[in-house]
Amino acid sequence: MGSSVNIHFEWHEVLLTLVSVFLCWALVIVAPKVPRLYGRAHLEAVQASHSKPTPRVGGIGIFGSLAISVIFVPSEITWSYGLFIVAASVIFIVGLAEDLGFGVSPLRRLCAVCLASVLAILFLGVWLPRLDIPGLDVLMTYWFVGVPFTLLVTAGIANGFNLIDGVNGLASFTAIAAAMALGLISGQAGYSEMVHLSTLLAAGIFGFFIINYPYGLIFLGDAGAYTIGFVLSWFGIAVLLNAPEVSPWAILLTMFWPLADTLLAIYRRARGKLATMAPDRLHVHQLVMRTLEIYVLGRGKRKIANPLSTLILAPFVAAPPVVGVLFWNQTTLAFLSVVGFLVLFFGSYALAFKVLRLLKHKGWSPDVTRGIISSPTDLIMPVTRNEEADLV
Repeated sequence: MGSSVNIHFEWHEVLLTLVSVFLCWALVIVAPKVPRLYGRAHLEAVQASHSKPTPRVGGIGIFGSLAISVIFVPSEITWSYGLFIVAASVIFIVGLAEDLGFGVSPLRRLCAVCLASVLAILFLGVWLPRLDIPGLDVLMTYWFVGVPFTLLVTAGIANGFNLIDGVNGLASFTAIAAAMALGLISGQAGYSEMVHLSTLLAAGIFGFFIINYPYGLIFLGDAGAYTIGFVLSWFGIAVLLNAPEVSPWAILLTMFWPLADTLLAIYRRARGKLATMAPDRLHVHQLVMRTLEIYVLGRGKRKIANPLSTLILAPFVAAPPVVGVLFWNQTTLAFLSVVGFLVLFFGSYALAFKVLRLLKHKGWSPDVTRGIISSPTDLIMPVTRNEEADLV
């Protein structure tokens, strides 16, 4: 296989970006006249990071561009890609129902992801082929092993993108980075079809990003977040199926951030004796945003703290995909990179609270005069049940 990378943008990508921009902007304009686009009235989610009503249906722009992209894919995969979009529409519709305020539980949304993956498996006749784990890859050829792993991976990635969707631009930037990394890996492996598909996907997401960042005029919503995660996870599976030299651990690196945040959330909730799917406000992006508010900017500066959090996190989000591209066919190095990034991710999260505790001891008190927290210790409690003693 060739080792050269040939990724370039043509009018197809520009068109899909414009389609996404147009749909998102139209929804922003129409929303005041159609309150349903804001979701449940007076929504006060635990993890909410915005105070004014904002349309939560940005996924429409992304899925719209995704559906139109069927026209531009190579003719030899048009039919299979179209069937895949049909499968993806299941999670899009279920997520959109939640975004519009019809109340779909997290468990039902995850079930929708699994159903969408089952449909993709039935339509395409494939599943996750390998993990590059000695002894397990042989078993992955059997459907009763490979299919459950496929459902676990696709549901985990889809849910992960939903979890990191808390500040303007973070989830969409992460998705664009993942899509472009998949394209670069595919280019190096000679899998030209995925180079094209990944750039089409990135273009559609970028159209949403333009409207969402930095001012948050429209939100990704569950339809957008789950759909993006679902599509990216299956793109990764397609790469492993069609490019045998690519390491699964390199593919994991392209989507590292949402997966790592999911693992951290599971650990945090287990330690706090909370339900696995219970919402909280202790994700990394929320910690960064609230630290900026409390220690640097003040409560009235959330419009600055929100997009600034994405800007601060962007290099850390982009680093694993970059390494994945570098080690695309080197399983050992890619695996060690995953382990290293996990240690850094969990270690830096724990270190953050120690640093904040040190700041307090040094006399740098957080802003307690504006009602952000009840006392300076609220931000520096160790990771316990009560969400760091109610961070904000």
